[in-house]
Amino acid sequence: MYFEEITAPRPTRENLEQAYARIHGAIRAGNFTDAMTQWDSQRRETESWFALTYLHFSQDTTDAQYKAQREYADEMGPVVADFDTTVKKALLEQSAATLSVAAPHALALWKTDIQTFDPAIAKDLEAESRVEARYTELLASARIAFDGQTLNLSGLTPYSQSLDRSVRHRAATAHWQFFQTHGPELDAIFDQLVSLRSKMAEALGDASFTPLAYRRLRRVDYGPEQVDRYRREIHTHVTPLVARLMEERRKTNNWDTLYAWDEPLIDPTGNPTPAGDQAFLVAAAQEMFADIDSRLAEFYAQMRSGRFMDLTNRPTKAGGGFCTSFPTAGMPYIFANFNGTHHDIDVFTHEMGHAFQNFQSRRQPLIDFLWPTMEAAEIHSMSLEFLAYPYIGRLMGAGAARYRRMHLTAALEFLPYGACVDHFQHEVFANRQHSAAQRHEIWRTLESHYMPWRNWGDLSYPASGARWQSQRHIYCSPFYYIDYTLAQCAALQFWRLSNQNHRQTMDRYVELCSLGGSAPFTELLKASGLVSPFDAGSLESVVQEAARFLNAD
Repeated sequence: MYFEEITAPRPTRENLEQAYARIHGAIRAGNFTDAMTQWDSQRRETESWFALTYLHFSQDTTDAQYKAQREYADEMGPVVADFDTTVKKALLEQSAATLSVAAPHALALWKTDIQTFDPAIAKDLEAESRVEARYTELLASARIAFDGQTLNLSGLTPYSQSLDRSVRHRAATAHWQFFQTHGPELDAIFDQLVSLRSKMAEALGDASFTPLAYRRLRRVDYGPEQVDRYRREIHTHVTPLVARLMEERRKTNNWDTLYAWDEPLIDPTGNPTPAGDQAFLVAAAQEMFADIDSRLAEFYAQMRSGRFMDLTNRPTKAGGGFCTSFPTAGMPYIFANFNGTHHDIDVFTHEMGHAFQNFQSRRQPLIDFLWPTMEAAEIHSMSLEFLAYPYIGRLMGAGAARYRRMHLTAALEFLPYGACVDHFQHEVFANRQHSAAQRHEIWRTLESHYMPWRNWGDLSYPASGARWQSQRHIYCSPFYYIDYTLAQCAALQFWRLSNQNHRQTMDRYVELCSLGGSAPFTELLKASGLVSPFDAGSLESVVQEAARFLNAD
């Protein structure tokens, strides 16, 4: 199968009305199996079209046709949600009969889903998508003059890791100058999003957007209280360790002060870089995945031969990386922006973990189970980063040992930042009336709480509390960030288990991937023999293991 062969019909309100009328007819006739089959097929077709549309736009945010299609998709999103909500409600009204053709977890997901949509908020949902797209376009439009070149934000990354401290400082200055220049617009975009999201929550009967955000993420087995306790665990057990690691970095490099632009230089001899260019990495990864597991290697060969990857950084391409999928074809797709740094390896293994999980669970009976909820989905991606450790030399060459140490250090450093991002969002939506200046102050206060070592030096804009503006998730995927830290706890457990028996650990990993989203987060952990991050002591034990590895305990 080749990516270019994948197509999906453009949905219209008229053809959706016809398709869903047939589905409702089957429900009224008591033909629940037939109704479920029709509905699942329709959803897979529609989801494939949405995936293609948003992927094409991300590949070139300036293409007029792609932009028009994305705008049409923004309009159709609430329409499709309305049709699906009516089916979920109809099936839930027949719960006893539905139970015979759908797993209990599916019913729990549908009950959550129907509380996230009402026709009354359709226009606001469409507006939310448009405003999110504006943020994406704005960041993709960055054209930064640096060392005689014109770079986008991703293109600055190699310079942010330079051994030359002055180069790192200049790269950070150029990066934040872009955000300062567009600061008022970024504040205005976010203010619109806060207003829209809060308005929709009120229309659905919520006091704030936070409960609605949790339902959107289909969190059926935990809530803000558990997350709040977990953030406190990060502050208690991880923040002190990272502070020690930062102080060691300062001493090792003989710096009087460790500034924010020094933090990316984890290795004092220079962060290791890949052993070759993009073409080399794509080819060498085949051997690495064969070393890790034959099942992974076979899947990667399909991704590679079918051209289901776009890894090249281009001027008009959206930033970041992600994995999407086409349910009608049973194949995922990896989108990334390689820039010649170790980050390419992180992204490559991370997105491959997502892709492999989606491929392994492609035969799950319902589209609801093809992907798990977000925090569970990140287990597969983050764990593969660690499971590749013994074989990462295929991509990193002589820098493999340095890469492993750097990657583990970065994983620990990420946890307080992830908690800060999540806490910020909870505060923002609990205080929706706050001004832009007050939101910046919230970030500044939380940053000093979770990351007390952070010193912005003469970079006045991020020092004022604007660092959050560069975090895409805050704008485009609200409350989807603590998920990475929850998954990191599970990934660290896989790392520890792999050190004891790699083959058995891979079998457990592949089985977890195959389960897809057939159970909620905590139950998937239990099925894999992993400890939930919400359990007392779970975070402390894996952090201590990592500290021992780094000789920092």
